[in-house]
Amino acid sequence: MSLAAWVLAAVLVTLLVRRWKSSSGALPPGPRPVPILGNVLDLQAKELWLVAEKWAKKFGDVAYLHVAGQGLVFATMDLLDKKGSIYGDKPTLVMAGELCGCDNMVAFTRYGDTSRRQRKLINQAFGVQVIPAYHPLIEAETLSFIRSLVADPSNYIAHTRRYAGGMTLSVVYGYEAAGNNDKFLNLGEECVDLLSNKIASGGGIVRVFFLDIFPSLKRLPTWAPGSGFLIKAAQWKAKMDEFVDRPYEFVKASLKSGTYVPSFCSMLLEDEKKCTPQFEFDLKQTANSMYSASMDTTITVFCHFLLAMVLHPEVLIKAQKEIDSVVGTDRLPTFSDRASLPFVDAVLSEVYRWGVPVPLSLPHRLMEDDVYRGMLIPKGSLIFGNVWAITRDETLFPNASAFLPERYLEKVEPALAKKRDPRSYVFGFGRRRCPGVNLVESSVWILITSVLATLDISKAKDSFGNPVEPKIDFNNSVFRMPDHFDCDIRPRSEQALKLLRQAEADRS
Repeated sequence: MSLAAWVLAAVLVTLLVRRWKSSSGALPPGPRPVPILGNVLDLQAKELWLVAEKWAKKFGDVAYLHVAGQGLVFATMDLLDKKGSIYGDKPTLVMAGELCGCDNMVAFTRYGDTSRRQRKLINQAFGVQVIPAYHPLIEAETLSFIRSLVADPSNYIAHTRRYAGGMTLSVVYGYEAAGNNDKFLNLGEECVDLLSNKIASGGGIVRVFFLDIFPSLKRLPTWAPGSGFLIKAAQWKAKMDEFVDRPYEFVKASLKSGTYVPSFCSMLLEDEKKCTPQFEFDLKQTANSMYSASMDTTITVFCHFLLAMVLHPEVLIKAQKEIDSVVGTDRLPTFSDRASLPFVDAVLSEVYRWGVPVPLSLPHRLMEDDVYRGMLIPKGSLIFGNVWAITRDETLFPNASAFLPERYLEKVEPALAKKRDPRSYVFGFGRRRCPGVNLVESSVWILITSVLATLDISKAKDSFGNPVEPKIDFNNSVFRMPDHFDCDIRPRSEQALKLLRQAEADRS
């Protein structure tokens, strides 16, 4: 039998099973599929979240599609949060997991013993109560970031990448990056880019999951037409494995020589009795996942903060006035100031909501048939958190397209305040929230607060001195990260520069 015949047979069997399941209950509404292929034509590689928002408005908070019988559900927060016990699994991803070696990353691990062990390790080192121990390191990295930004403001993305990557390498591995071209920074950047723009997106949902619908295609010989993905997967896997192993081996070597710097890995490796092969495997994968989870999230959030300040100078001025009244101009902000800066906190909340770092969450897998509001969601369906639709819900956020930090200073009922808090969904849902959320939240807060205290941000100007509107485009398939846009970043005053120089001298 030819390959095409096998594919057609597999599709027909899948569709028959799907039709049998749907006969026992009504599936959720969704766009009309075409025969056999389903909703392939409804999915797009670029900014799929905009289409998913339209589905939410047309079909409600749960929309159902399928690609050759594989169910895809786009849902709002209630479904994923309230039924975490059956929605906490992750799909077996043939391309991303088996072929590219990412199946043991925290974001892709199937629900079970491995995922529980990983979460336990993360909570030990990055629980809310532990994060204050990292504050001095985060503040030091923030100072270096601002000095780099002052020296070369146009390369703000590279500086943010250096900040996020350097801080995570230090916290996780006790490794101090040697400038923007550091070997581990470069390796990490390459792998995070592979993960978000090649492995986990592949140009869109259809291409990512085609192998998961037809896993037998992984057995194609490399000389066969259409098998180029196998060669790419082998190359990507080698690179991902290198990034898992090399920083971890650095920690092991520094522990052996006595030159280690305290870190997530060194702390957990100190008890030699616990260092079984299983424990080390879990630790190695979890450490690598922390880097991947924090890198693009931090960059995306900071870029949206910059964009918001460029477009809304009145918010910048108001936040700066609050910082000046609380912190003064004789020192830099610290974490101890946070409780006294409610408007700055509101700015960060609105950046999360307005910018939406990950507008469609990485998919969960439904572990058993579920009936939700009388609708059957079949076992094995892939569930995407429709985060973009939540943040644009006018009943939760009036004038949702506007950037309005003041909305978080309004007094509302506790239940509504929790539902409106973007931290409830922008970092994922239920048992599969982003593992680095506490570290990212702390580092981003001190980052934007320090920037507001020391720098002015505005639109770039043309050769005649006229302000130029920033050109915004999004080309990352997972993170809603804006491409580089021009803006003007400069010190607020000579006093701000003096503070930065003094802080750097004190650090030395």
